[in-house]
Amino acid sequence: MPSFRISKTRARRLPVLGAAVFVTLGLLAPQSQAAPVGAAAPGGENARGTAAAPRSIPVPKSPHAISDNPRFRLSSQDGADESPVAPAPAAAKVSKWSSAAAADACGDLSGVINATGSALIQELKNLPQISCTYPLFNLTGENARKAFRETQMVTVANALRDGSATYAGNNSTSIGQLVLFLRAGYYVQDNNADVVGDYGTVLEGAARGALDAFFASPRSKDVTDANGEILNEVVTLIDSTHEAGRYAPVVEWMLGSYNGTWPGQMNLAMQHVEWVVENGFKAENDGRGWRAALKAKPAILDTWAGFITRNGAQLNRLDVVSNVGRFLGYALDVPELKERVRPLLKDLINRYPNVGPTAPITMNLGWYTRQYDRGNCAAYAICDLGERVLPAVLPIQHTCTPELKIRAQDMSPDQLASTCTSLVNQDAYFHRIIGDKGAIPGDVNTNLEVVVFDDYTQYALYAWAIYNIDVDNGGMYEEGNPAVSGNQARFIAHEAHWLRPDFQIWNLNHEYTHYLDGRYNMYGDFEAGMTTPTIWWVEGIAENISFGYRGERNADAIAEAGKKTYKISDLFDTVYGQEQDPEVNSNRVYRWGFLAVRYMLQKHPADVRTVLDKYRAGDWTGARTFLKQTIGTRYDADFATWLTTDCATDDCGPLPEASAAAPASLCTISDPRQFDQNCRRDNLSATTGNYSYHFVYLPAGVKQLTITSSGGTGNADLYYGGSSWATTSGYQAKSTNAGNSETLTIDNPPSGWVYFSLAAAQSFSGVSLSTQSK
Repeated sequence: MPSFRISKTRARRLPVLGAAVFVTLGLLAPQSQAAPVGAAAPGGENARGTAAAPRSIPVPKSPHAISDNPRFRLSSQDGADESPVAPAPAAAKVSKWSSAAAADACGDLSGVINATGSALIQELKNLPQISCTYPLFNLTGENARKAFRETQMVTVANALRDGSATYAGNNSTSIGQLVLFLRAGYYVQDNNADVVGDYGTVLEGAARGALDAFFASPRSKDVTDANGEILNEVVTLIDSTHEAGRYAPVVEWMLGSYNGTWPGQMNLAMQHVEWVVENGFKAENDGRGWRAALKAKPAILDTWAGFITRNGAQLNRLDVVSNVGRFLGYALDVPELKERVRPLLKDLINRYPNVGPTAPITMNLGWYTRQYDRGNCAAYAICDLGERVLPAVLPIQHTCTPELKIRAQDMSPDQLASTCTSLVNQDAYFHRIIGDKGAIPGDVNTNLEVVVFDDYTQYALYAWAIYNIDVDNGGMYEEGNPAVSGNQARFIAHEAHWLRPDFQIWNLNHEYTHYLDGRYNMYGDFEAGMTTPTIWWVEGIAENISFGYRGERNADAIAEAGKKTYKISDLFDTVYGQEQDPEVNSNRVYRWGFLAVRYMLQKHPADVRTVLDKYRAGDWTGARTFLKQTIGTRYDADFATWLTTDCATDDCGPLPEASAAAPASLCTISDPRQFDQNCRRDNLSATTGNYSYHFVYLPAGVKQLTITSSGGTGNADLYYGGSSWATTSGYQAKSTNAGNSETLTIDNPPSGWVYFSLAAAQSFSGVSLSTQSK
């Protein structure tokens, strides 16, 4: 179930409702904030201080990778937005609740909604249990205004203040209902401020008075389930009121006092400290005062580190110590605290194993050093962290072909074999769609390594350290510099664990297309291709090949087609991160990229060949000019019709195969002028006014000869002379377009030797020339 989206600026938390209500699940793993989903990951420094590979294409994260795995508790670190709900840990005793059950056990809440003053307090205290307040979180419209306008909130905050003076360490006086009312009010106001109205200094003072009084009560520190039931909600109220700094002593007490013997509800209270400290660090301009509180009393950092080491025996992947402890790394983002926290982190990262149950604490803290103290790995003795964990985390090495290998965490022989077969067959499929003009001259990315982590969690924990990438995505394709000998192209991926027992590597076919596209279509490295907008093609062809090869219907793209959101001329401008909303941006990049490329391949294949010839030559400006000026808006109306007709009635139509005018192999005859019937010669050149002369022997019975030139720089025109040498003054057919994309089709050519040439209207080089006969 996807999580709710709420305000990022003043996000509050809903109550912990238990398994019956609003269960939203997440992952405990380091999450980079540097590159949002769908954005190009920036280059960066790894633990050894070397530069990251320049071509980095992120994979969109599957929503199922987070929402469908019940093994993990929510961490708001796992997404850009906070979720309003978190499931209770197994040990917590939380009453199950549903709307029907609430109606029976709690009665009508209209009295709470409509009452004011002391009557409101009495209505709340009359509720038989804390969970009866849960429906208040769902109020909207006039009911939300009546219940949670500022005067109502002040009334309840003052009652909480007065009631805290005699707090008995349990809910015998219904103090919990008051706390939950305040929490509900902050949450509803966040989402309905235009209806509820603003909250100001009067409520701020009243809320502080209430929290001050509660924490001044001696019984607020009782280590019992009865107190924990109230305390866990009051700790969350700290987060709701944005008062992390003021209540730093409470956090310090909890960090210093916690041990593994705390009962379930107290354990839950400790767990909610995570929200206070995380959001305290993230608050813009230290709006919650948390950073200032740490600077005023840095000893809290020592208490925090002691909280981890004192409870080290509890570290077991998703325990409360790992959850709260990992945010100690955020202190590196406070310049005044760097020197104080560095030795603490060094000790913690190296005290426990980096694999197994303790990996979430050690690897998360290691990631924070990369994020906030980049280039200083020696201070933490982790410059070789990636090398240390690599053999343990990715022990399986398998060779499919000399050009393709797999490194994996946990794959069976059958899974390895099926993955190899899939990729080898996809290579052939790619060339059937695109054609094969050979690898781009100078591209030495002759092999690909596919790295497969066992699931998203393992990917997020380790890939950043081993491969120096950001992990707030579903994987990463790293092309590197294809002109450098020994460069290793690599797709770093994880299994789609939410599909188990079926085996699938998330986005494998999409990402393998990036490798093929980079090798055969896109000159240079990724940054070179980003000098002008090329994402319409880069992501669009990857989506088309992935869906087409697997024989799957792209239902999401087809649904988008009906909306007709974009013109084809607009899609030629697509770049990563273009739309403010990440979901809208992902739609434009992937689904509309699919539609743009499918349309162009079906309706205008010659234009696609022209663009790809320029991409192959690195003529980004030329390709851009062709798309935006030569084509311009001419196809917009037809594209809109195609979206409505072909996509609606024929699933956007079939993916057409490339013209037979693109042979797959290089010529093998030693004479560079001579062609076989079906072959290609690359890197042809001539100076202005001169020729590159060629000939081919045709046996009797050839019905058609097609000659095609492409790629390179300059302007080469194509001439055919039949049984005589072909020149600009003596020829039987010619193709003289601007640039080097020329095609001649000769029907019923004579048998024997026939001649053709490239004439340099302008000096040209790097041109490919091919023949195809049938």
